Amino acid sequence: MKYETFEKLREENIKSLNENDMVNNPTHYNHNKHGVECIEAIQASMSDEEFRGYLKGNTIKYLWRYGYKGKPEQDLLKAQWYLNKLLDTF
Repeated sequence: MKYETFEKLREENIKSLNENDMVNNPTHYNHNKHGVECIEAIQASMSDEEFRGYLKGNTIKYLWRYGYKGKPEQDLLKAQWYLNKLLDTF
């Protein structure tokens, strides 16, 4: 399926979100008995500058591999998620 714009792709993905949201809330990142998300633990273990580097690296990672795993839209949305998280740190 071709999408005219990234925004349309984003809207389509938002509509299809359910409990197992693999972009914004993947269940495999929330499996712990204390209710702490992995990203929160990572952030708590780093300085602000280190955490920004982590977010930048993950943005690049998802952009780098989006065409190779069979789910390009999901990887592009993950890249966008990490970039938005990075923007929120300023």
